[in-house]
Amino acid sequence: MAFSSYILTAFPASGARIPPYFHNTDHRQRCLTQLRSKHTGLEKYIFLNGLKERDPNLFYEVLLSNMLEIIPILYTPTVGDACSNYSHIWRRPEGLYVSIESKGHIRQILSTWPAGAAGRIAVVTDGSRILGLGDLGANGLPISIGKLDLYIAGAGIKPSTTVPICLDLGTNTEKFLNDPLYLGVRRRRPDTAEMDEFMKEFMAAMRDVFPQLLVQFEDFSTDNAFRYLDLFRNQYRCFNDDIQGTGSVVLSGFLNAARLATADAGTPLSDQRILFFGAGSAGIGVAKQLTSFFTLLGLSEEEARQRIWTVDSKGLITADRKGLQEHKKYFARTDYQGPPLTSLIDIVKYVKPTALLGLSTIRNAFSEDVVRLMGSLNTRPIIFPLSNPISLCELDYSDAIHWTNGSVIFASGSPYKPVEFEGRVYEPGQGNNMYIFPGIGLGTILSKARHVTDSMVEQASIALASALTEDEQSADLIYPRLTRIRDISAKIALAVIRAAQKDNVDENTLFRNMSDEALLEYVGAKQWQPPSTHNVPRL
Repeated sequence: MAFSSYILTAFPASGARIPPYFHNTDHRQRCLTQLRSKHTGLEKYIFLNGLKERDPNLFYEVLLSNMLEIIPILYTPTVGDACSNYSHIWRRPEGLYVSIESKGHIRQILSTWPAGAAGRIAVVTDGSRILGLGDLGANGLPISIGKLDLYIAGAGIKPSTTVPICLDLGTNTEKFLNDPLYLGVRRRRPDTAEMDEFMKEFMAAMRDVFPQLLVQFEDFSTDNAFRYLDLFRNQYRCFNDDIQGTGSVVLSGFLNAARLATADAGTPLSDQRILFFGAGSAGIGVAKQLTSFFTLLGLSEEEARQRIWTVDSKGLITADRKGLQEHKKYFARTDYQGPPLTSLIDIVKYVKPTALLGLSTIRNAFSEDVVRLMGSLNTRPIIFPLSNPISLCELDYSDAIHWTNGSVIFASGSPYKPVEFEGRVYEPGQGNNMYIFPGIGLGTILSKARHVTDSMVEQASIALASALTEDEQSADLIYPRLTRIRDISAKIALAVIRAAQKDNVDENTLFRNMSDEALLEYVGAKQWQPPSTHNVPRL
């Protein structure tokens, strides 16, 4: 039957409205043309949001074919704009809001989500620390939606098994409380006792409604990020992406960066000295993960800790500082007795780090003087300005290249374009959590791990670090190119499954008898693919 005859037969009321030669064109290209006609990132985000509503399969097909172009719209940096403006650009229900006013009835709220027992992965935020943008309250939902789109695109998680959740617990941001269009509860955030009661009910209800679910905590305030990870990690199948995901992806990049740096300098790997600028949940979480770099070399935990320095808004963190927050105490220095060091350049002069990592959300915090000093101290200085979005990044890639004469080993949290300097094109690294959390999620789901263990996260890092191709290694890259994300996620999932087996937390024991080759093939086969839609209208 001819296509036009099929349309008229199957859809007599709609067929005449389909252009007669629609089936001879590529609708994916039409969507891309429309997307590229938009002038701002936020307009592009709104367009893609509408496309997903109209035709989810087409949306994911376009995403998978154009990830380098579309991921920065769905995720960092544009998702920051989407969150900041969400109450004003909201068009339709997209995720699940669980309000503080629903306490006592959370299970009923969760039961309204269609996935039910088929739910496999939830991204949960309370909107209290969205990227580096602060307390956005109920406007934080696009973070959960965007992360789940990356699970789908990057690991092949089936869309219908995803659960995007924003915990609407109020906000302390006056701007939103006074905004007549604000979508959330108009109250200030709860105290610790009230929030603990809410979170305990929420997590218990999540397990009841979604018994096979993995929960990823996202963008909670620093204290609560550590608090609820510690409280729930041994009770439920959960992890915190800001603490563990960021730490894992940075450890992976650092493994490769340190190999490059020490090979050029002729020094041992164990000589690395790491300075962290920023000591929130992400900064301390990454610092703790990077102790694994040293323990993998055979150093003790204490020896590893002594090779890491941390800096916050008050300067170098020392153990004698009054009122020091609990999460900062682990890396607080006991070996510095002088006056407080508050200037970053003075701290760099004192520590003489081989690596400078930024998780401060302070734009241009790594000044030219600081970067040039790092270059004078090291043959190949390692500088990772990791704050998101770009408007909060500590150092732009072009400046890093020019101020170190091309010697820098660089990774940022947001995407930068390659830079040409003195006849050579330099390709930046992106220490983006997207490299790691889809594979951690996929491996956890497939192994049915009861918990996400430290070993599972560490092995994910090692798998990512070893995923470079020969071409990528020859270009001095420290992360693989994002176009291979599904293959990378499959390899990470394999490593996570094996770690879960070693830790004896896997409930899917069938994989224990499979070879790595067979299991990797199985993982790849389980990755969801959107059915091809490009020349068939969705009616």
